[in-house]
Amino acid sequence: MSMQETDIYEQRLDMMIVEIQSCQEQKQLESCSKCEHYIGCELRNKYIAAVYDSMSKGQTGGFEF
Repeated sequence: MSMQETDIYEQRLDMMIVEIQSCQEQKQLESCSKCEHYIGCELRNKYIAAVYDSMSKGQTGGFEF
């Protein structure tokens, strides 16, 4: 895997962090968990996917909770 591919995942995560923080600021919330749209929020789901992708660098599997 090239360094450029790794950067793509980190860039996507950074972008999603900005979007999540912007949404929280607009709604005057400190956390997504306090939002009425917490369950099923498309933005939050995209953020979670970006976190997983940045951890796995696009590889499937390997995370157990």
